Amino acid sequence: MSEKELITITIDTYMNLQRIKKANGDSENSELDYQLKGVTAKLSSFGINVEDLTL
Repeated sequence: MSEKELITITIDTYMNLQRIKKANGDSENSELDYQLKGVTAKLSSFGINVEDLTL
């Protein structure tokens, strides 16, 4: 798998998690928040700014 493919898959994962978070509304979900932090860290390590991807 190339680096571009890995970045694309990670961005897709981040966007999916964002959609889930938005669908949850005000419900707290610590696991979802933890997953988002991990994916954000991975994207940051690739130099991707997630602020543009956040809902």
